[in-house]
Amino acid sequence: MKFIHTADWHLGKLVHGIHMTEDQKMMLQQFIKVVEEEKPDAVIIAGDLYDRSVPPTKAVDLLHDTLYTITTELNTPVLAISGNHDSAERVHFGNQLFRKSDLFIEGKPSSNPQAVQIKGVNFYLIPYAEPGTIRYLFDDHSIVAHEDAMKRVVDTVEKSLNPNEPNVFVGHAFVLGGRQSDSERTLSVGGSECVSSEVFSPFNYTALGHLHSPNAINHPTVHYSGSLMKYSFSEAKQNKSISIVTIEENGEFNVEYKSLVPKRDMRIIEGHLDELLDVSFYQSQQVEDYLKISLLDEGALIDPIAKLRTVYPNVLHLERKIEQRDAKKTNQFHIDTNNQRDTLHLFTDFYQEMTTNNFTDEKKQVLTAIIDGVEGNKRGGCK
Repeated sequence: MKFIHTADWHLGKLVHGIHMTEDQKMMLQQFIKVVEEEKPDAVIIAGDLYDRSVPPTKAVDLLHDTLYTITTELNTPVLAISGNHDSAERVHFGNQLFRKSDLFIEGKPSSNPQAVQIKGVNFYLIPYAEPGTIRYLFDDHSIVAHEDAMKRVVDTVEKSLNPNEPNVFVGHAFVLGGRQSDSERTLSVGGSECVSSEVFSPFNYTALGHLHSPNAINHPTVHYSGSLMKYSFSEAKQNKSISIVTIEENGEFNVEYKSLVPKRDMRIIEGHLDELLDVSFYQSQQVEDYLKISLLDEGALIDPIAKLRTVYPNVLHLERKIEQRDAKKTNQFHIDTNNQRDTLHLFTDFYQEMTTNNFTDEKKQVLTAIIDGVEGNKRGGCK
């Protein structure tokens, strides 16, 4: 059978003050076309349907319309779970009723998870839960970390698992060794948030959400689909995709990746202000993209972001690259004031400690003139 593995839609996401719902709508329209073309036997959404526990109305409407189209118009079952960004109770609402429409959605963990069987494949839907929730659910005080919680749930599933049939685990977790991005919320404070990949060894395929890159981990059976689209500039170089999985009766599987094209990409560009505003440069750029711009200019600039937005209307973040480098050196700032060094040499040391630039002869001449002027005023009797 064939299924599509996706996750981390984060509907209702706000990025640098910009609502992403319209961009997400366009991506989901493409996703629906892929479902229509591929004709999978099921679609898996491995958590973080929404970006926050109380999503905006437009995000709720978008999810409703998308799920309705897939399950009712395309007659494709959807298997979904809540993630750490979702409200477990809201996602769980109506789950028994929705099953009649081939929408299998689990928001809250169960002490006795049951498989959803589709074309001979057993899917175990395990929503995200804090270790404290699992500790209370199983009345097991030895559960203190995410590893303990996940192992306890998997041990329970394994008791009824048929090893002679393909078994797929659907979860939302941070697997040890995975690579994070800035838009992923930390799963725990003061405790271990990692889960080892060995926990999922009873399953032929583990479909995970949480980490936003499809290449977040390299493992033969544990896979992340990655997020629907880019949600931070730390993801700018990631190639977003959805996973199309074909699994055989013996549990062997093959994964293909299909990319979706965003209306506006999220990119980082750098250069001098004049260069970026030159038509010969920007005529080859997708100027409508969401951009982080790193300026290489030295010295003062008058309202550079306003100038840039006349060409690039969706500049979300502007930084001065030299200031970023200089800030790192500031932490190591130290000047040797021994040997009664003169003002020029002291300032030269200060300049080189605080910046990454050379103190050129031209700059020395300017400073020397200033120092001489000050010293001349002192000698002239200024009080």
